[in-house]
Amino acid sequence: MADLLTSREHRVNLFATLRTTLRDLRDRRRGLRAAVVVLLAAALTAGGLAIASPAQAQTRIAGIDVSHYQGAINWTSVRNSGVQFAYIKATEGTSYKDPRFNTNYPAAHAAGVIRGAYHFARPNSSSGATQANYFASNGGAWSADNLTLPGALDLEAPPSGAACYGLSTTGMRNWILDFYNTYKARTGRDVVIYTTASWWNTCTGSWTGMASRSPLWIAHWGVSAPALPAGWSSTTWTFWQYTSTGSVSGISGNVDRNYFNGARDRLLALANNT
Repeated sequence: MADLLTSREHRVNLFATLRTTLRDLRDRRRGLRAAVVVLLAAALTAGGLAIASPAQAQTRIAGIDVSHYQGAINWTSVRNSGVQFAYIKATEGTSYKDPRFNTNYPAAHAAGVIRGAYHFARPNSSSGATQANYFASNGGAWSADNLTLPGALDLEAPPSGAACYGLSTTGMRNWILDFYNTYKARTGRDVVIYTTASWWNTCTGSWTGMASRSPLWIAHWGVSAPALPAGWSSTTWTFWQYTSTGSVSGISGNVDRNYFNGARDRLLALANNT
């Protein structure tokens, strides 16, 4: 019996020693892997390559869009709340100018908000060229002042009437291209296109022809990632209007909230055309 106990104790001690040895080996492997990662990161950095964290890879800048519906706005409070950019309604069709544009546009600039103007399209009332000229002459022009974004063309269904304004898909494509070409000739900038995937695919026939020309401002509320129109891949939205019921200090009531898809230096590059 004594010899049996001694044998058992010996086996127990042996197993304990083996467990300790295996644990030490695992720890050393973990340490080696960590050291390899650190050395690799250092080598890549030295070679001019950056390793982005998930947070860095998904940097988004906060913004809003407004019109006279928001009433009087305290732009200093808006900027202090963290909002860095705003699109402000300037015109609609060929005869309407937002009554608060002349107040909002310079006030946003004075508060340090990177601002841009937008035009609500009425493709059934005149040519694209006529509306682009009206927009550019009434607030939609661009200036290289570090705080002005290229103008935006708002393409969506009207409050009432036919969603596609009675135009065929070919007619709508021609109207949009007419607006784009005229605006670029007037300002030197590619107009930003605001739309939804549903409206665009229905009214332009899933046209891919603008994706290589215009930055996309997509509207899609209440989702974790927006559905995109034909032509724009999942990585190429520039602005995303993600809610119509946001709140911001300095504005009474609901306001549209937006993201810019990138860091501030990329937003400034868009503003400055660099």
